[in-house]
Amino acid sequence: MLEKRNFYINGSWVTPKKPNDIEVINPATEKACAVISLGSKDDVNHAVISAKEAFKTWGYSTKEERIALLETFYTLYKKRWSDITDAIIQEMGAPKDFASKLQTGTGASHTKSFIRYLKEFEFEKPLGEHAKNQRLIYEPKGVCALITPWNWPINQVTLKVIPALASGCTMILKPSELAPLSAMILAELIDETKFPKGVFNLVNGDGAITGDALTSHPDVNMISFTGSTRAGALISQNAAKDFKRVSLELGGKGANIIFKDADSEAIERGALRCFRNSGQSCNAPTRMLVEKSMYDEAIERLKKYTNEFKVDDPKKRG
Repeated sequence: MLEKRNFYINGSWVTPKKPNDIEVINPATEKACAVISLGSKDDVNHAVISAKEAFKTWGYSTKEERIALLETFYTLYKKRWSDITDAIIQEMGAPKDFASKLQTGTGASHTKSFIRYLKEFEFEKPLGEHAKNQRLIYEPKGVCALITPWNWPINQVTLKVIPALASGCTMILKPSELAPLSAMILAELIDETKFPKGVFNLVNGDGAITGDALTSHPDVNMISFTGSTRAGALISQNAAKDFKRVSLELGGKGANIIFKDADSEAIERGALRCFRNSGQSCNAPTRMLVEKSMYDEAIERLKKYTNEFKVDDPKKRG
């Protein structure tokens, strides 16, 4: 079993101030695959202080410097592809091919896309066609708290971490305590890339203690959270106390509406999209609304499809 108790703070792996171990459970086996520690308020404070200090220089780094580091990170990410995939298989039970192509794959594609966008982005430009002496300047927000969910771990981590790095922000990442392993590999890649100390920090933890300490910290300037509406509401309350900027993507599954004239595979395709990613996607269409005239047919086809659907060891190919 992996032991991953340390946090990545100020360019080093450090032991928790107050160890609080929990097991990471592999949902495919329902057995522990790793042990991590939950961060305390003191751990969060250590990480925020480090990020705040690093922002004094990283916030003024050049676009060229950031591009060079992100390109190095991208190269190293591809070398750790199988490690990231294996971590995702363990922490969330994703089938091997799906974990590799879509889970690990989205982390790579997001990174590549943000690098391309950064190369094209102008941080200073004229305010308008007729405002020659007026300039529009884009500045990094500052210290960012990045909180990610368990169902698309490296996808969500790269969607937050990479643009924050590209814009000149510093950050504290709190991945889900249910699926922290791939995020910890990303921290290893950040370290190997040699981003300046304190620019990126990782503290594992839960929402009640670690997340609350992070989102209420007075030196955090922005919060990016993906998760439940309940947690999003609590985070908004914390942020309102000192007017932090907040970006929320809150959970909810969409309906799948099927009419009589839909194509011949619409019902089965809808069921498949519920089961993909081990059934753990926020956009899984788990409510199927069908035209009344085909209701009985839809029920029978769904029964047949689900009874024939094969569930197996995620480490196997497929």
